[in-house]
Amino acid sequence: MKKNVDVAIIMGSDSDLPIMKDAAKFLDDFGISYEITVLSVHRCPEEAFEYANELKENNVKVIIAGAGGAAHLPGIFAALVPVPVIGVPIKSKTLDGIDSLYSIVQMPSGIPVATVAINGAKNAGILAASILGIANSELKTKLIEYKASMKKAVLDKNSKLQDLGYEEYLKQM
Repeated sequence: MKKNVDVAIIMGSDSDLPIMKDAAKFLDDFGISYEITVLSVHRCPEEAFEYANELKENNVKVIIAGAGGAAHLPGIFAALVPVPVIGVPIKSKTLDGIDSLYSIVQMPSGIPVATVAINGAKNAGILAASILGIANSELKTKLIEYKASMKKAVLDKNSKLQDLGYEEYLKQM
C-alpha cells in the first residue's frame, strides 16, 4: 500500500476496472489521493486481510469497494477497517447486478456499507469526496462548484429546449 492516501479503491476482479475507473477519474479530477487494488476475499483471503490491516495502519480515510455476484468485498473491509466504506455493486451476467446490490446493501447491524447504484462508481467517488470535504474546506468548495456546474448545465439545456421547441432540440442532439 502507498503511504498517506485518502481513499483506497478495491475491486474483486480486474473485470470490474471498466466500472471502477469512474471513481478513480473523479478523485483524479478533484486532486484526491488514492490507490487502486484488485483483491478477492474469496480467492486470496489472507492477502485481503493483510491489506485491510495496512489500510488501518496507514490511516486511509475512505474505502470504495466494488464487487459483483456474492459481493462480499465491501462488507469484509467494513468489518475490518474502521472508516466509511462505499460499496459499488457491479452488474453481473446472471442477475444484472441485483445480486451484488442485495449482497452489499443488506449488511448486518454494526457493519454499515454505504451503497451506490449498480455500476455507480462515479457516485462512489463523489460520496468519498463529500466525506473528505467535511474536514477540508477547499474540497468542500470544489464540490459546491461541481454541483453548481451541473445545475447550470440542466438550466442551459432547458433554456435551449424552450427556445427551439422539442422537435428542433431533438434534431440537434
